[in-house]
Amino acid sequence: MSKQITRRNALRGAIGGTAVTLGLPFLDCFLNSKGTALAATGAPLPHSLGLWWQGLGLNPGSWEPSTIGRDFELRNELKILEPFKDRLNLYTGTKYFLDGRPLETHTTGYEIASTGGIPMGNSSGPSLDAKVAEVIGRNSRFRSLEISLSGSRNSYSTRGGSTKNPSEGSPVALYTRIFGPDFTDPNVAEFSPDPMVMARRSVLSYVTEQRQKIVRQLGATDRERLDRYFTSLREIEHQLELEMKKPAPLEACTVPGKPSEAQPGTIVTDADVNNRLFGGLVAHALACGQTRVFSIDAGSNGMRKQGSSLTWHMLTHEEPIDEEIGYQKESTWFMNWANAAFAGFLNELDSIPEGDGTLLDRMLVLWQTDHGDARIHSMDALPIMTIGSAGGRMKTGLHISSPGDPATRVGLTVQQAVGVPISAWGERSNQTSKTITEVLV
Repeated sequence: MSKQITRRNALRGAIGGTAVTLGLPFLDCFLNSKGTALAATGAPLPHSLGLWWQGLGLNPGSWEPSTIGRDFELRNELKILEPFKDRLNLYTGTKYFLDGRPLETHTTGYEIASTGGIPMGNSSGPSLDAKVAEVIGRNSRFRSLEISLSGSRNSYSTRGGSTKNPSEGSPVALYTRIFGPDFTDPNVAEFSPDPMVMARRSVLSYVTEQRQKIVRQLGATDRERLDRYFTSLREIEHQLELEMKKPAPLEACTVPGKPSEAQPGTIVTDADVNNRLFGGLVAHALACGQTRVFSIDAGSNGMRKQGSSLTWHMLTHEEPIDEEIGYQKESTWFMNWANAAFAGFLNELDSIPEGDGTLLDRMLVLWQTDHGDARIHSMDALPIMTIGSAGGRMKTGLHISSPGDPATRVGLTVQQAVGVPISAWGERSNQTSKTITEVLV
């Protein structure tokens, strides 16, 4: 059976004379008996890297575990990640070094985390995700995918110098890139997708005959797995189609005055919808081998509640500490919201079975932020997390404390874990050749 169907199989069709391609996920017939390697070559399943950029830190003193090593406690804002604790590593105590350079708030931290140093004009090197994509992303359709929950083009991903990899802020546009007409360079800033191509008829409708032919050759387990995969993709298509349809008229509705224009997705309820759609799309793209690297900007700074003009960023500076509870109540609400969004995204990755595990099990997802305490723009005591084992290359379920060490130690360790041949990373005081050996296999 594996001789008839391989990972090179893809479902192909055409929409309006333009080609569409839909890859296949890892089915049991592609894998060895343990579900840990490719049956045809014996090679391990390819690992992938995801970056989740979430600004404004956490509440200092309220989230750090009291114990080091295993059996640590996820406290307060991080409690929502309890289902992933066994696959999560938490790193505490590290910092970003300024080396006498001025602090550009909510930017410098990300620059150090992503490139290993503070850029001098246009002299910055490639970002961590771009370095990884050069190694593991060359043979995938999209070397990397960049996404923004707020709908902006903001991105911390760079190939070097001033060349940014702009984020995609529209789930419809991302869908069109992945499952619509063949796309050439995913990093071109000018991109005008035609969402009505997808709305007229789904990609799955154009590959029906090939789907049926392949399904007939599969065993019961793989048929069930492929059916779940197609059902999940169809649900995403249906959600996106509903988003694009004109709502039915309501007689009681009157047209108000034109409101001030707001950035799409900066309201948390809008970002929640986008996050679920982006999560499903990225999971499918990874499962089908269309990309192996992604970067997500959670857009924390500009997030606000419906009907409020106060953003999360503004609250971190202007909201007083509640004397009864000892922290900023509204700012903490946003922290909990953002971490719940992250947990929801992880759930999407974890929902796709592969062998004896899931897509998330062969991945490594790096969570980073710009400040330890956004209220005072601190650059130390940073919360950093990794989720997943990079296909067994990292131990998980550990709390690692490294007081005063450069945060780039985590970045160096991550790069080595996913196969980048690198022995040192960073600039000046942020440079390190010291990996976190406790988590490396």
